[in-house]
Amino acid sequence: MSEYVLNMPDVGEGVAEAELVEWHVKPGDPVREDMVLAAVMTDKATVEIPSPVAGIVTWLAAEVGDSVAVRAPLVRIDIASGSVAPAPVEEKKPVAKAEMPAPSAQIAPAQEVVPPEVPETPEKNAPLPVPTGEVGAKPLAAPAVRHRAQMSGVDLNKVKGTGPEGRITHEDLDAFLSSGAHPPGTAAVFGRNMAVEEIRITGLRRKIAEKVALSASRIPHITYVEEIDVTDLEELRAAMNGGRKPDQPKLTILPFLMRALVRAVEDQPAMNATFDDETGVITRYGAVHVGIATQTPAGLSVPVVRHAEALGLWGCAAELGRVAEAARTGRAPREELTGSTITISSLGSLGGIVSTPIINHPEVAIIGVNKIATRPVWDGRGQFIPRRMMNLSSSFDHRVVDGWDAATFVQRLKTLLETPALIFIED
Repeated sequence: MSEYVLNMPDVGEGVAEAELVEWHVKPGDPVREDMVLAAVMTDKATVEIPSPVAGIVTWLAAEVGDSVAVRAPLVRIDIASGSVAPAPVEEKKPVAKAEMPAPSAQIAPAQEVVPPEVPETPEKNAPLPVPTGEVGAKPLAAPAVRHRAQMSGVDLNKVKGTGPEGRITHEDLDAFLSSGAHPPGTAAVFGRNMAVEEIRITGLRRKIAEKVALSASRIPHITYVEEIDVTDLEELRAAMNGGRKPDQPKLTILPFLMRALVRAVEDQPAMNATFDDETGVITRYGAVHVGIATQTPAGLSVPVVRHAEALGLWGCAAELGRVAEAARTGRAPREELTGSTITISSLGSLGGIVSTPIINHPEVAIIGVNKIATRPVWDGRGQFIPRRMMNLSSSFDHRVVDGWDAATFVQRLKTLLETPALIFIED
């Protein structure tokens, strides 16, 4: 058999290992050259690994959810002409005590094997054991059985025990529940669902868990919430969408917020930064690389719109739509999922009234967009008028951003969004 060993490729600069998130083959499967064998993930980027040869898969190195080191063996493929995948070799299991070795001319005399004692099976119509003890005494049952009965609302005095001395077992409780018996005063309307499911966290969900845990454990968050009147902004957005060209994307509120961020960080560059808490170094950036928290079928991802400071409103909208779609379909390359300097988080119409967004480590600020709702607002002249209102819930790294600076930054965003013409006016 001529065997080809495919090692885990280098899937990114500085990456020492990758998590296996999907197998497309199993031992015994024939594969073609360039056929996808597996998918691995690192830094929220999923990479497909193709086969460089044709043949039959004979061995896989890991299971889904395992981490595989770069350059470690990943797959073995039999590339011999006309080869057939060998049957998987089962590991020899230790011989059980009750098993006897096969006859052989060289075998030593076998010792007598005494089978374990088996309790006699009671006759079919034999009466069940009767609990001993005084009438009204506490029924005999293990603590686990008592707890389960309590959770199920079952009075153990109503259950007949078949264990030693009338002890009530789990089987007795199962039989009681399946018989349709119910505690007094309850109706047999709904069946009890006793299903328990264990789900292993793998792939993107595990990366999200690790990232969020890192951020929450190492960054002391301060969250600042401000109400924004976006009535004029919404009217401008509707007018621009009504007059847009066929090749232009539809505008949401996010491109306006991206342009407002660009203007706001000009005044406060400390918000467009990352903080390395191990070295104690803050890095401020001239470029505004905006991370866009995006929900995908696999979980939350943060694609990046790079150099938002160099994009106009329509350019921001087009690039935002492109990277978000790439993330949702799993086509975003690694470089489009890393390197953001400040992040926007928005749940659209599900945005709620207030949120406490978690900072995208190692950044120092995240802007959370809540839903837009029409609310009565006092106009200062004696009446309430309907206005389109939206809250911004923004979190900051309190180690490097003071509350005053955070509030000043959000107030600058409020001014720009409430008077959207200012977004387009250069100083």
